[in-house]
Amino acid sequence: MESVIRENWVTLKEVQAYLGVSRETVLAWVAKRKMPACKVGRLWKFKISEVDDWVRSGGAEDRKMV
Repeated sequence: MESVIRENWVTLKEVQAYLGVSRETVLAWVAKRKMPACKVGRLWKFKISEVDDWVRSGGAEDRKMV
């Protein structure tokens, strides 16, 4: 019998702490940079593995040019 590893959904607050950014930053990334998230009622939920992949692909890069 093959075991399946399930990943739990985490909250907005947990993603903030995990990435070390503000609530406003996470919500802006969801709205403007396609950060992977699902809205469940009034709550945002995230999969850490999807967030990690998004960060690695450059989704969280600072796009301001100096």
